[in-house]
This record gives sequence, structure tokens and C-alpha cells, in this order.
Amino acid sequence: MCACAERGVRLRTAPGDVAGRKWPVRNLRRTTVVSRSVLRQVLVRAPAGTTMLKKFDKKDEESGGGSNPFQHLEKSAVLQEARVFNETPINPRKCAHILTKILYLINQGEHLGTTEATEAFFAMTKLFQSNDPTLRRMCYLTIKEMSCIAEDVIIVTSSLTKDMTGKEDSYRGPAVRALCQITDSTMLQAIERYMKQAIVDKVPSVSSSALVSSLHLLKCSFDVVKRWVNEAQEAASSDNIMVQYHALGLLYHVRKNDRLAVSKMISKFTRHGLKSPFAYCMMIRVASRQLEEEDGSRDSPLFDFIESCLRNKHEMVVYEAASAIVSLPGCSATELAPAVSVLQLFCSSPKAALRYAAVRTLNKVAMKHPSAVTACNLDLENLVTDSNRSIATLAITTLLKTGSEGSIDRLMKQISSFMSEISDEFKVVVVQAISALCQKYPRKHAVLMSFLFSMLREEGGFEYKRAIVDCIISIIEENSESKETGLSHLCEFIEDCEFTVLATRILHLLGQEGPKTNNPSKYIRFIYNRVVLEHEEVRAGAVSALAKFGAQNEEMLPSILVLLKRCVMDDDNEVRDRATFYLSVLEQKQKALNAGYILNGLTVSIPGLERALQQYTLEPSEKPFDLKSVPLATTPMAEQRTESTPITAAKQPEKVAATRQEIFQEQLAAVPEFQGLGPLFKSSPEPVALTESETEYVIRCTKHTFPEHMVFQFDCTNTLNDQTLENVTVQMEPTEAYEVLCYVPARSLPYNQPGTCYTLVALPKEDPTAVGCTFSCMMKFTVKDCDPTTGETDDEGYEDEYVLEDLEVTIADHIQKVMKLNFEAAWDEVGDEFEKEETFTLSTIKTLEEAVGNIVKFLGMHPCERSDKVPDNKNTHTLLLAGVFRGGHDILVRSRLLLLDTVTMQVTARSSEELPVDIVLASVG
Repeated sequence: MCACAERGVRLRTAPGDVAGRKWPVRNLRRTTVVSRSVLRQVLVRAPAGTTMLKKFDKKDEESGGGSNPFQHLEKSAVLQEARVFNETPINPRKCAHILTKILYLINQGEHLGTTEATEAFFAMTKLFQSNDPTLRRMCYLTIKEMSCIAEDVIIVTSSLTKDMTGKEDSYRGPAVRALCQITDSTMLQAIERYMKQAIVDKVPSVSSSALVSSLHLLKCSFDVVKRWVNEAQEAASSDNIMVQYHALGLLYHVRKNDRLAVSKMISKFTRHGLKSPFAYCMMIRVASRQLEEEDGSRDSPLFDFIESCLRNKHEMVVYEAASAIVSLPGCSATELAPAVSVLQLFCSSPKAALRYAAVRTLNKVAMKHPSAVTACNLDLENLVTDSNRSIATLAITTLLKTGSEGSIDRLMKQISSFMSEISDEFKVVVVQAISALCQKYPRKHAVLMSFLFSMLREEGGFEYKRAIVDCIISIIEENSESKETGLSHLCEFIEDCEFTVLATRILHLLGQEGPKTNNPSKYIRFIYNRVVLEHEEVRAGAVSALAKFGAQNEEMLPSILVLLKRCVMDDDNEVRDRATFYLSVLEQKQKALNAGYILNGLTVSIPGLERALQQYTLEPSEKPFDLKSVPLATTPMAEQRTESTPITAAKQPEKVAATRQEIFQEQLAAVPEFQGLGPLFKSSPEPVALTESETEYVIRCTKHTFPEHMVFQFDCTNTLNDQTLENVTVQMEPTEAYEVLCYVPARSLPYNQPGTCYTLVALPKEDPTAVGCTFSCMMKFTVKDCDPTTGETDDEGYEDEYVLEDLEVTIADHIQKVMKLNFEAAWDEVGDEFEKEETFTLSTIKTLEEAVGNIVKFLGMHPCERSDKVPDNKNTHTLLLAGVFRGGHDILVRSRLLLLDTVTMQVTARSSEELPVDIVLASVG
């Protein structure tokens, strides 16, 4: 556009800035733009008596000299100055300067009241009498900024309409933008004719302004804007690259909910070709999204189009096509080869941006298809010495993912040579690559661990150190041989660790893994040093770690009790309380108490517990607080970590976010038919699709389990625009002892608006072990025809039904998985009163890995102590599973597997009640 004030340079001033500079601004609502040329016209040549900017040369601009002319602006003074707008004759330079002040205040977050904003706006409208181009462009900007603050802004509609249909091209584009900003859905039809004309205007800036404004109007007036498709299609054939790009964007957003229309659009434009590289990039993204949604094969014309773009003359189009191909799910190495070849060529480009884009994309490819990137290793090795350290870092991390085991030592030396020269952000990338390498080549853990520890001793920020600690912990978990070495490195690190989060995490790890080592006593010194030398959060973590050593090692218990007694006199309440509590438990010398209160924490949701306790205090009751009413969490409370924040940040109370299960609980509690069902025990983690995604009705089911009932939530979407469904229910027929109690219909299901209906069933009572069941499902509803354009629905309808896929309920729907940090302690805590054991033969399973995966998935329990990982070259394995059965009863399973010709499984189950054990064994059998 020729109006420089519309070109996207945001206004801001700060101490040390100068007039000719482009100042980025953080706007609380949106961004106003003022260019350098406008500022010079407005400010440098301002009339006497106003704030002026002197002209600075290039040297002053680079040094940051000068002052901020708007630094001490006051809103009341600026609004007082705005009365100048009413003077005759109009002084353009002075008025433009005042408008700049108003825009500056708005962009700095200054609040303008509705009355004062309206007064200033009405005064500003008189400036349209002036023909000064700079003042006019400032008026357009002010209208857009004040359109949602002032009242009756439509008063300028006639002036803007006059400008957008006038002969001055520099006014027309900005006038279109400003007019659309103040136009709502009720007024849009009045300017529809002008908008259609502007879309096909021969002046590119006017056409682009109309097309982009139409995109914004889609949000509030879709039905009106979609009538402009013919004009947008005409604009899409423009020779101007931006007009074609904006037209294509508008066409796609109008049709994006109609897959067939999108496919036709792609076919049309790919057949006739495009002139704009930006349009090509957008078409590639649209085609890629269409391929993902349709799960199309690589023989699809869409994939052929994306692949053909690899031979485009524009580098941005070539890269966009390569990036789209490597991002498609399920691509084989052969299909990736053309894209990788293009990226390989970019690696030797003289342009740093292209080299960076290429190596960054190859880095992503190497995560899933390292063999496909192996051909680029020579080019990547050349980039290791690139002067741009960002490129060098990505190159080395890509080589780490694609290199052989024998090249690791050489790569580690190359990394060491420039680690001190790169930022923490890229150091984290290197650490993540090393972590992946540890999993790929476990025999190299000693070399990698040594390198990580040398990095840990260097200076660095929190994110960098956390990445290293995470990597070392993952090595310890994956490779038992590296456990003692890793723990020793971490012990040395916490001796001089400035980050509380990392220190407490390492102490927790020491308490969990240290007692299982050959010489656990050597870690006590490091832990107790934290009690003596650190602040309260770390001291509390150290006390908990000491207690875990005492709970698992009887020989060390007397020494641990002595140390805990010293902690009882600590200055901090939390430390004293923990020490006193752990002393009381350990002095009992009972394994069940140790397991329940020290080794395995509460497996409840922390936000859920907080909400439940708050609700309990707000509604006083004589009944004691029931912990079974709190939603469960997969991990114990000690393992539930929120996203880390800087340690120095001020502690502020935060609103506890509702969990997914709590949201379901509130939704179900609002349905009268579900009153009295009790607390929601579990909701299925993923909805089950009962129809194909391309069918006329899309139905997905979420299963909600209560103590004695199940509620099936059916989320329904009607994809037919000429029908409205009413009184929608899903009729269910069980094959076992379940009983359907009632249906809660979705009253209305208009086109493309999701609705929800429910079915309530009672759990089996005569045979409580028969929890597995298959339901046949049929959706019944009343169909009423409607006009796709107006949405008007006929008064009369007819009954119809639609057969859905069968829905299966398994034992996993009745068990919530939980993790037990110490399975043996939990096993002893539950006791053997209700222990039962049976042996089964898995005749169709030929490997231990397959058996373990199937058992974990079928029972829906959590594998403990990494027992879901089967060691290589073993024909026996023990799988440890933990969960909670509905009603809040712990259930533990120890499954011993033996592989001969088939897999034989000996299942031992324990629970605090007999029913969960019977159900598990009956389900497996």
C-alpha cells in the first residue's frame, strides 16, 4: 500500500530511542502502526509550542542517543490538546502530532474512558475536512484504534465510504480497513457492493485491503462474506503476488468446513498454476492438512502437487514443500528421499537462513527416520564448523541422532570445543540429543555420563541444568549399571546447587533409589549436609529422603532416627512437622505403616484434593472428610510437578485449574437424572469413535464409571447442512448383566453444532465379576429439513435411526491406574488376606514383549518399577501392576511370564477387598 502509515511499524518510545527509529510496542489490545516517514513529517516539522524531535544522524541513531518526546505524556493534557481539532482553519501538522500522542497513549496501555474517547473521536472526525495526506492516514489509524472504545463510531461511515470510492488510491486501501473495523454484521450489507468492487479493484493495495478485511469479517458475518466468493476467485487470478495470496486465503477460510470444496479448490489452482510464492506456500499447507485429515495415500494428487513444488524456482516454496513432506505422518524413507535431497542442497547454501532451516528440519526428520538423513552426514559435518553457532549446534545434534556407535567419541570432542560459545537454549538441544543417544546406544552410557557431568559443573541457567539432570536421571532409569555412578554425580551437584527445584528433585531420587544400592550409607552424608546448609524447602526434602532410607534398611534405622531427632528442633514448621511425623512412623517398625506413609504417597490429584478440601470447609458436616471422593492421579503426590518457574519469582496465590475429570463431574452433576450416583471414579482417557469421521453423523463416546453405575456420554455432530436433528438418543442393548436405566436426549442438533446425549446403566449385581460387556448401539432421532442458506427449520419432521458401531466395556474401565514407587512395600501393605493366584496359557502370543503390552492394556493398570520393559534375550519376566478398583480399593498384580513355545502366565493378585481380586482373575480367564 502506498500509505506508509499502514505498513506495520509499531510505535513506541523509551529512554534512548530516537525519532527515526522503528519502535516495537506491546499493545494490550492490538497494534497500531506508524512509520518512520510519518513520524518525521509529524514530529520533526511540528509547529512552535509543541514537543519536537530534532533530527539525528545515523551515528546518533546507532548509539541510541536522544530522548523520548512522549516520555511524560499525561492523558488529560493530551485530551485537552485534542480540542485543537475544532479550530478553523485546521493545522494539519499540529493535529497529526496530537493524534500521534493519542495513539501512543493507547498503545502504552493507557485506559481511555468511553466518554472522553467519544469526545476525542467526534472532534477527530472534523479533520476529514483537510486534504493533507499525512493527517488523513493518521485519522484512519485513530479510527481503527478507537473503534472499540468510543461510542457511535459509525458517524464516519460516509467519510470513509467516500474515500474508499474516491480517486485517491493512497486513501482507498486504508479507508477500506478502517471502514471494516467499525462495521458490524447489521451494517455490512450496506457496504457489500463497495466491498465487492474493492476486492476486484485493479489497484493491488485496495484489493489486498478488501480481502484481508473480509477475512476479519468472516468471524462475525460468515453468511454475508461467503457471497463474495466469485469476486475472491477473480482476485485469485491477479498478477500481484499479495493479492493472489490474500484471495486464496479468503477462499480457503470460506470453504474450510467443506472438504469437497477444498479439494476442488486445490485441484483447480494446482492445475492452472499460481504466480505468488506466498500463495504456493499456503496451498502446500492446505494440501498437507487435507492429506492428514483424509489419511490419503502417497499416490494422491495432493502429495504429487507437494512433491512437484520441490522443483519450484522460489526457495521459500521449495522449503515449504520439503517441510510439509517430512511432517506428514507415516511417511517412509523412500517418500522422504526427495525432500531430504532438497534439504541437503540447502545445507551448502551461502544464505545462513537457508542453512539453518535445512539443518533444523533434518534434525526433526532424524528423530523418526535417522536412516533417511544418513546420506547428509558429510554435509552436516561440514556445518559443525559453521560460523553461526546455532547452525553448528543443530548439525551436531543431528549427527548424534544419525551417527554410528563408533562415532560418538569423536562427536563428543567436537561438541566440547564449542559448548562454551553457544547459548543455553542450544545447549538444551544438545543435551536432549545426548539423551536420545543414551537410549539408542546403552553401552556408551559411561562416556555420555562423564560428558554430562562435565557440563553440569559449568555455569548455566535453570533450564539448561534441568535438562542435564533429566538426562542423567533417564540414564539411571534405563541402565541399572549406571545407577551408582549417576547418583554420585548428582550428589556432588547438589553440594553447590543454586536451584531449589533441582535440589529437591535429586533428594527425592536419592530417597527412592539410594536404599536399593550396594552401599546406601554413602549417600547419607550428602543428604544430611542439605539439612545443615540449605534453606527450608531443601531441608524438608532432605528429611523425607532420610526417612525413606530408614524405612527400607533396618541396619541404618538407628542412625536415621538420631538424625531425624536433630531435625525436630529445626526453625521451620514444615521441616519440624516432617521430622516428627517420620519419627513417629519409623519408631513403630511396621512395614505396612512405612509403605503407606513414607514409601508410597497418596495417589490423588493435588488440584482435586485442594478443591475437595475447600468444598468441605465451605459446607460444614459432621461426617469426616472422605479421601475416596478425591479424583485419583496416576502418579503419587510427590511425583506431581507443576511447570517450573524461576526461583526468585514472587509467590502469588494461583487459581487451581480444574482437571478433565472434575469438568466431567460438574457437567454430569448438572443432569437431574444423575443425582445420587456418588463421586465420579473414572472417565475413559480417549473418546471411542462409533462412526467414521466422513459419515453424515459423527458420534464419539466417553465412558464414565461411578461406584455402582456407568454413564455413557455421546458427543454427536450433524454434518448435513439441510437437516436438523431433535430428541437424539443412543439406544443401547447389553449382552451381559448390565441394565439400562434411562436415556437423556440431546434436544436439538443443528448443522455442525456438537450436542451431547447420555445413557445411564446399572452395573451387574447378580454376578459382580461380569464387568466385561459389549453394547449394540443405535442412534434414534427426529429429522427436520431446513434451508441451508437461512437455517429455517420445517415444523414437521419424521422419526429415523442410525446404526452405530458396538461399544465394549472392559475391566480397564473399572480400574484407575496408579504408580507405586516401591511395589514390594505396597505389596506388604495390602497384605495376603485376599490374595489369589491362577495360571493361564496365552496360546496366541509368541513373545514376552507382546504379552506384557497386551496385559497392561487389557487390565488398565500401571506398570511399576519399569517392569513393562523386557530385557533382551530373556525367556522369563515378572510384570508388576498397580491400580485402584472402583470404590477406592487398591489392587496389585504380580504376573510371572515364561516363554517356551507359547507364553505361560502365573497371575497373583492382592487387594484390600475380595471382589477386585475375583474380577481381575475372572476377566483374565
